Amino acid sequence: MGKTLSIGVLASGNGSNLQAIIDRIEEGVLPARISCVISNNVSAFALERARRHNITALHMDHRIHSGRESYDAALVEALREHDVQLVVLAGFMRILTPVFLDAFQHAVMNIHPALLPAFPGIHAQRQALDYGVKVAGCTTHFVDAGTDTGPIILQATVPVLPEDTEESLSTRILVEEHRIYPESVRLFAEGRLHVEGRRVVIS
Repeated sequence: MGKTLSIGVLASGNGSNLQAIIDRIEEGVLPARISCVISNNVSAFALERARRHNITALHMDHRIHSGRESYDAALVEALREHDVQLVVLAGFMRILTPVFLDAFQHAVMNIHPALLPAFPGIHAQRQALDYGVKVAGCTTHFVDAGTDTGPIILQATVPVLPEDTEESLSTRILVEEHRIYPESVRLFAEGRLHVEGRRVVIS
C-alpha cells in the first residue's frame, strides 16, 4: 500500500463522520486523502461537506439502475476511476451486494452506534434504551454480506444515564464515533489491520 491511502466515502445524509475524517486528515494525523465522496441522495449535506474541502462530490442516483447489482457495479467503476483503496461508509443507507463487497474485500469500513453484536440494524440507541443496558457505545467494523455482522475493528463505550433519551444517548455516542472512526482508518492506512476469520488483529 502506498504512503497516502486513497479513500472513497459513501454517504446518504449529513456526513458528520465524514467531517471527522476530513478534520483528522487536515490536521496531519491521518495519512490519507479522500479521493471522492459519493451519495445516492442529491441533497445529502455530505456532498456539500466534500465541496467545501475541494473533494470530488458525486451524486449517483440508484433509481436509474435496474437493480442493486447494477448500481453497485456503477459505484465500483466510479471508485476504481478514483483509485480508491478503502471505502468508508458514512451513513450510507443502502445494503451493499456481493458485486461491491467482492471488489473491495476487507476494504469496506462502517461504523455502528452500538456495541456489536448487540443491537444491529436501525435505531440502535433506542434498542439499547428499551433493553435497559447500562453501557452503550459504537463499533467500527469491516463490512460483509450481513447487517452489521462484519469483523470488529474498534469499540468505544458510553455509560447509559438514568435520564437518557434516544437523542441524548445518540449525541454522546457520536462523540466517540468521531474519535474511533478516523483512528480505524489510520490503522488501515498504516497497514496494521489484519483479518483472521472473525477477528481483526491490530499489529
